[in-house]
Amino acid sequence: MNTLYRETIGEGDRHLVLLHGWGLNAGVWRYTAERLAPHFCLHLIDLPGYGRSKGFGALTLEEMADLVLSAMPQKASLVGWSLGGLVASQIALSAPQRVEKLITVASSPCFTANDNWPGIRPDVLQGFQHQLSEDFQRTVERFLALQTLGSNSARQDARLLKSIVLNLPMPPAEVLNGGLEILRTADLRESMTTLTLPVLRIYGALDGLVPRKIVPLLDALLPDSHSEIIEKAAHAPFISHPDAFCEIVERFLIAD
Repeated sequence: MNTLYRETIGEGDRHLVLLHGWGLNAGVWRYTAERLAPHFCLHLIDLPGYGRSKGFGALTLEEMADLVLSAMPQKASLVGWSLGGLVASQIALSAPQRVEKLITVASSPCFTANDNWPGIRPDVLQGFQHQLSEDFQRTVERFLALQTLGSNSARQDARLLKSIVLNLPMPPAEVLNGGLEILRTADLRESMTTLTLPVLRIYGALDGLVPRKIVPLLDALLPDSHSEIIEKAAHAPFISHPDAFCEIVERFLIAD
């Protein structure tokens, strides 16, 4: 039976599940976890097919969320970055009784741009899907480089993300394609309006994948949620600005 890899660290009595983004693994949270461990019991999960969670193929968003739900504590807060933000949001929608608070990081309920919605152009995501079949590793590296573009520490952050990917075997092409398909097609905008649990959305001001123009639109759509923009950060604000990021997370999670 295929099972998800989960690493648990920390000493707090509040459970916090951390979900990574496309192409990566739970190693992205290494420095975040060090800062949060004194305050929380952290559960770092490799999404199905990524990192050490082997043996999975392409999955739908709902299937991925169900698998993570089965691997997490009975009650926890969720932090989901990028694709992980979609997974965390889907968990909160399908099992709200299991989720205390939801934090999405550089994520969107709808990643694909259309006439009235900022995001990634559909042809860009389709291009990545096509390129995966031709030059798998280079395509992943290009996507990682896009995630740090614009921040002051872009080159250093891109190197860190690349090293996290290369430390473990690359996910199978069908898993990566499945993840891109979720980013291309998922739209949780309407569903998210039904959530009643506390929600925090964190963004990088220079993010090219989830542009800051999306923030006021989601502020209006989800008026009970809170948003924070980290200036000079791109798509990986917890890597480029770890202290500011952890301070925002702690403040939200510890507040009653």
